[in-house]
Amino acid sequence: MIMHLLLPLFSLLILSHSMSQALPLSTHSRWIVDEHRQRVKLACVNWVSHLDSVVTEGLSKQPIDVIIKKIKGMGFNCVRLTWPIYLVTNDSLASLTVRQSFLNFGLTNDILGIQANNPSFLDLSLIKVFQAVVTSLSDNKVMVILDNHLTKPGWCCSRTDGNGFFGDKYFEPNFWIHGLRKMATLFKDNPNVIGMSLRNELRGPRQNVNDWYRYMQKGAEAVHRANPNVLVILSGFNFDKDLSFLHNKPVTLSFKDKLVFEVHWYAFSDRSAWKYGDPKQVCHQVVQNYTRMVGFLPKQGYPLFVSEWGVDLRGTDANDNKYLDCFLKWVSKHDFDWALWTLVGSYYFREGVVGMEEYYGILDYDWVRVRNSKFLDKISAIQSPRHGNYYFRHFTYDNATSLIA
Repeated sequence: MIMHLLLPLFSLLILSHSMSQALPLSTHSRWIVDEHRQRVKLACVNWVSHLDSVVTEGLSKQPIDVIIKKIKGMGFNCVRLTWPIYLVTNDSLASLTVRQSFLNFGLTNDILGIQANNPSFLDLSLIKVFQAVVTSLSDNKVMVILDNHLTKPGWCCSRTDGNGFFGDKYFEPNFWIHGLRKMATLFKDNPNVIGMSLRNELRGPRQNVNDWYRYMQKGAEAVHRANPNVLVILSGFNFDKDLSFLHNKPVTLSFKDKLVFEVHWYAFSDRSAWKYGDPKQVCHQVVQNYTRMVGFLPKQGYPLFVSEWGVDLRGTDANDNKYLDCFLKWVSKHDFDWALWTLVGSYYFREGVVGMEEYYGILDYDWVRVRNSKFLDKISAIQSPRHGNYYFRHFTYDNATSLIA
């Protein structure tokens, strides 16, 4: 009975600490914590800046402060902001203005939209606009994770797009490390940039364990030397679904308490199973598989960040709906940090299409309204932390889990 009475108090304490974190962040066992070793749960949303125009999506639809206030109003405390390596390594690209970039793709309506909603951005260079977006998020106390999505701007991902693994056409390891170093240096004085994800969705026929350790460790060291304050986030094989090779061989790095691993999980990864199988049985099987491939990492003392997940928010995809129930139970049970795909209601230019609508986007086509308020209600349950032992220093992780779960 006493434990039941204390649970609301635990929740209030956890929520209070998560809203008033002292930056920079670090890790303690499987948790991400602030400077006072209080748990900080990342409840993030992905905001796209890696497509062909290399302009953060939505700026032609709404003023940037309006968008960020929507992010906060929906309960997100951070943004996973995507970017291509060329943004910091190709001076010809980075120095293009937004106007010039949009003209290259015939986006005259978006030029008018930027002029109306964010006029100060229109004749800024692409790199300056990216910096301005990060500054605006920071000014509004929204944490930022910089995610290197690919090297060459465009939609991600396929096994043959040249961006998949070390040695691919657009993925030369030293060039990539140089880009990571430049981006880390660019924001080293901004404490609100709390993490850098080194590469999105490794994939393709070149995947191999030896190169993963060789280059991911070099990339991690380069980022840490350039900015020792940021969390360094490492992804795995097969579109970021497999880190099973870490079972037997951990990474070897010169730094501690800054390492996080990430995983992606969508319904389409197991679409035929959701379509034809019993939902409870499929959920059990899929969770077992994810436990084998990535779910062991928290037990080894590493935070696991589910950096992409999402569903068609029209609510008409039966497979997505089955997956969503399973996913929410899994994330809630283990209290994982996460980032929803995506904030974006529509794109300037994606895969040759002007103004493509994004049905995974939590905002509508015009970036005005929440696309599906029932979905927002559902995810509110996983936006605040459930576990964490930093308020009661004598508890072990296992004790805290058993008391609060």
